[in-house]
Amino acid sequence: MVMAALVMNRRTLLLTLSSSFALGGCLRPDFRTEQLDATTTGSIGARYTLSAGDRLRVIVFGQDNLSNIYAVDGDGSIAMPLIGLVKVGGQSTAQAARTVEAKLASGFVREPHVTVEVDAYRPFYILGEVTNSGQYPYVNGMAVETAVAIAAGFGPRAARDYAVLTREGRGGLVSGIVPMTYPVRPGDTIVVKERFF
Repeated sequence: MVMAALVMNRRTLLLTLSSSFALGGCLRPDFRTEQLDATTTGSIGARYTLSAGDRLRVIVFGQDNLSNIYAVDGDGSIAMPLIGLVKVGGQSTAQAARTVEAKLASGFVREPHVTVEVDAYRPFYILGEVTNSGQYPYVNGMAVETAVAIAAGFGPRAARDYAVLTREGRGGLVSGIVPMTYPVRPGDTIVVKERFF
């Protein structure tokens, strides 16, 4: 009788432990945003650096033939008339304007005044458990949940309270587990994971 009770208690304990481990997999992981937060502070304009995929509106005052919209190529450069390729990747819009001014001032335009604005941000990417994964145009001020909505919503097996976000940092790619309200930046890759139940 005592032996039967011990076997029954052992089975109950094993059943309880196995079900608790199974349910533990259903819980969302802790958010890990420290490294992502370190890549940016403040608004997008304050720390935004140009990269491949951005489209820039370059205005050269008094030179309508040079003012135009230019795409940043894979090398981080724009191709302008007269001065050719101008390396702007990794620069802010203000730094890019100074770079274009310096090239124009070296024998092409006397005292150039240049303004550079972002005409269209580089796209973001969303993968995993969404209806339509892929590349989409960035919308200023968007969050992960906005990105999911742009990708036509969650798939039937999606984890709906977190995602994994990867972005370019100073030393390379940085990833973190983020809530759905976390801000997205141009060039980010979002992966919506599958839930465990």
